[in-house]
Amino acid sequence: MAYRLGVDIGGAFTDLVGYDDETGDFLWVKGETTPKNPAEGVLNTIRKSKLNMSKVSMVLHGQTLVINSIITRDGAKVGLLTTKGHRDILILQRANRRDIYNFRYKKPEPFVPRYLTIEVRERIGGDGSIIEPLHSEDVRSALERLLKEGVESICISFLNVYANPVHEIEAKRIIQEELEKRGLDIPITTSHEITREWYEYERTNTAVLNAFVKPKMKAYLNTLEKEIKSMGFKGMFYSMLSNGGMASFDFVKEYPIYAVESGPIAGIIGGIAIAELIGEKNVIVLDGGSTTTKASLVENLTPKVHSEYHVGRDRFNPGYPVKVPVIEIEEVGNGGTSIAWIDAVGNLRVGPQAMGADPGPACYGKGGDQPTVTDAYVINGLINPNYLLGGEMKIYRDLAVKVVKEKIADYFNISVEEAAEGIIKIANENAANAIRIISVQKGYDPRDFILIAHGGSGPMFAPFIAQDLEINKIVIPAIPPGVFSAWGMLLTDIRHDVLTTYVIEVNSENLKLINESFSNADERLFQIFEKEEGILKEEVTIFHYADMRYKGQEHTVKVPVKTGELTEDDIPSLIERFHQYHERAYDFRLPESPVQIVNFHSVGIVKVKRPKIYENIVDKYSVEEAIKEDRKVFINGDYATLPVFDRQKIPTGVKIDGPAILEDPTSTVLVLDFQEFVKDNYGNIIISTKRR
Repeated sequence: MAYRLGVDIGGAFTDLVGYDDETGDFLWVKGETTPKNPAEGVLNTIRKSKLNMSKVSMVLHGQTLVINSIITRDGAKVGLLTTKGHRDILILQRANRRDIYNFRYKKPEPFVPRYLTIEVRERIGGDGSIIEPLHSEDVRSALERLLKEGVESICISFLNVYANPVHEIEAKRIIQEELEKRGLDIPITTSHEITREWYEYERTNTAVLNAFVKPKMKAYLNTLEKEIKSMGFKGMFYSMLSNGGMASFDFVKEYPIYAVESGPIAGIIGGIAIAELIGEKNVIVLDGGSTTTKASLVENLTPKVHSEYHVGRDRFNPGYPVKVPVIEIEEVGNGGTSIAWIDAVGNLRVGPQAMGADPGPACYGKGGDQPTVTDAYVINGLINPNYLLGGEMKIYRDLAVKVVKEKIADYFNISVEEAAEGIIKIANENAANAIRIISVQKGYDPRDFILIAHGGSGPMFAPFIAQDLEINKIVIPAIPPGVFSAWGMLLTDIRHDVLTTYVIEVNSENLKLINESFSNADERLFQIFEKEEGILKEEVTIFHYADMRYKGQEHTVKVPVKTGELTEDDIPSLIERFHQYHERAYDFRLPESPVQIVNFHSVGIVKVKRPKIYENIVDKYSVEEAIKEDRKVFINGDYATLPVFDRQKIPTGVKIDGPAILEDPTSTVLVLDFQEFVKDNYGNIIISTKRR
């Protein structure tokens, strides 16, 4: 067995990349996503690859099922057991209104209604001591009530169990025994198994969301396992996690919330690999997909990982907190199938609603009746209607013209081409705003970074974003941009994280406790690797981080810590590193203030063999021979004739002036008139601002 497969579900397409570890052979396939039954699209794409699955050693999957289930509230009926006196924990939430002047503000609706939240007598203190023992009769009574209500998943979240989970463990044991007696198979989630961080609302909500998606995710992964095995596959199943690693299907069936942002994360891992290949350290990775645009900032080849993520958060809505490690990524509803529409005051808007795969943009000819960004590209000649997926997918320009004229152009009394350009410019601005959020708003200058753009629409957005934010260098990867995230999965290591809250001042007197806390977190990591992955501790590489703050603060910054036992000599350097990170985040430092560790964060990684990118020198074609045609396009308010290049034939190392269009089967690259491009030795397209 030699091939490893990465399979990524997108809004319109499901992508597959295969890599043969023995020969270095590389293949890719794009199939249509099937929103009503995502497994069908995955299986169809695998069949389309025509691979002999008996020769495949691993299937690594990135999906959007978890995040979509939460956003659409399409999950299980969940019952919650909580500590007596804390029944309203999901209703009270936090006083974190995103828009304090919005008098119509409503808190997000809890995923467990009050009547399904049942109190149990028990109490653990903040120091882990047992204040009141668990009353087992309360647990059994609660279970009876929940079963009568027909719950499909059960969540247990008691107060302060991050310090001592004994009562959750016992409650789960009691419920499991009762369910077995009745022959029932109802999944149980306990909050301490998801996270050992404090903040009761956030920890409870995380556990509830895990319980909410667990039955659906388990059924989905079981279906994939069964059907793929029936094709002759005998290898291992893995899923992408939000922390930038991967874990077994069995782990994700139990803890699906760890894969809340599964697919988009792989593109960041791939972007880091490209940056390393070309000798860059600071990059912004842009993923322009069919329904969303994602952006992530990577400094010194290290992605930023946070342990609190919010689903559905925007400028008005605090969203739903999720306390699991997630690579920092900004996502906006802006992609190729995003709908262009006119708001109540007559402004043209793009997204966040999208046509997705079914029925898709009007130009697909599958019944779409709303104008989209893809329709605008087709109208203005930026996308070749005869070359989507290398000509495999037929595009109908006349249908795109019809919907843009009826819905947009006639309203503003402008030409269809002008309306299409308006759609494109707003989509570009939406994408640029995602980059502003992760850079400018967090103290970074985007001009200090290069832009790595992938996805079906990312290479189209990139040149306009670079112009707007004054980014001087864009890289379009050699790997087909439209399947780049699926390729990024094959670069992913097996990874697990353990975070534990234990507030302690950083000084020599507490050195022993600090070392013990990291050691305890490491032991929990080793147990997870052995139980979930069958991997022994000797194979695991450990990294340490600490969430640190000044005494009296609420918020923390994550600081890397030397792995292994710390000595007294390490304490001053750790404190100084915290000062530096704090100053970067908040623009000040308090050198006289005591410094505390709030969370101990241990990361375990097991490296996998990475696909190689080989040099690919193209010297048998001239620049003229690489030009497929000269195409009339509408750009910057007027028609212009642009050369259209076959990307595969562009000769290596030859600088070519823009404007130009570069085509490959999965994406179209646009180069503006003030830019130039060159193909490097690996096949990456490097776009730069022309020197004046």
